[in-house]
Amino acid sequence: MTDINFSGPAGAPDSKGVEGAGAHSRDLRWDIIELLFFAYRDFVGDADHELEAFGFGRAHHRVMHFVHRYPGLKVADLLDVLRITKQSLGRVLKQLLDEGYIVQKTGNNDRRQRLLYATAKGEALVGKLAGLQTDRINRAVADIDPAGVETVRQFLRAMIDRDDPDKVLETIFGSGSKKPRE
Repeated sequence: MTDINFSGPAGAPDSKGVEGAGAHSRDLRWDIIELLFFAYRDFVGDADHELEAFGFGRAHHRVMHFVHRYPGLKVADLLDVLRITKQSLGRVLKQLLDEGYIVQKTGNNDRRQRLLYATAKGEALVGKLAGLQTDRINRAVADIDPAGVETVRQFLRAMIDRDDPDKVLETIFGSGSKKPRE
């Protein structure tokens, strides 16, 4: 196993030897980096704990989330949105189908298309997970004014690769005329 050595003030990792832009420690955003690590850990941790009871993991959660939010989502589009391989999705999807959380239907116009829909059982699970995550979000933004909440949205959107927001939104919304269910 590789040793991890910390140096610098307050145990901050030293950036000596790092090549490329932002290599100077004064340029690195350790504060935001670590806040994102811990925020993500706790944000997904609420759902992880609930998913364990079903023998599910984060991949199951992501699949269920997008299938629930975008009924009739094509398997091919789900692969693009999640950036996973067919093999990875296949195992997770099979379990969700076998256990009755998702159903798969063929496309009306193209019989090769596999369209995914959440069942009532799947919707209940997604609702429970989203409720846990919404509670955490609401606690986090409780003392922030609406303009601040909009700034948070803008920040998170800006963190997504520049090419992806349009690709992901186009994949999910088509021409942009559809909006996700609230």
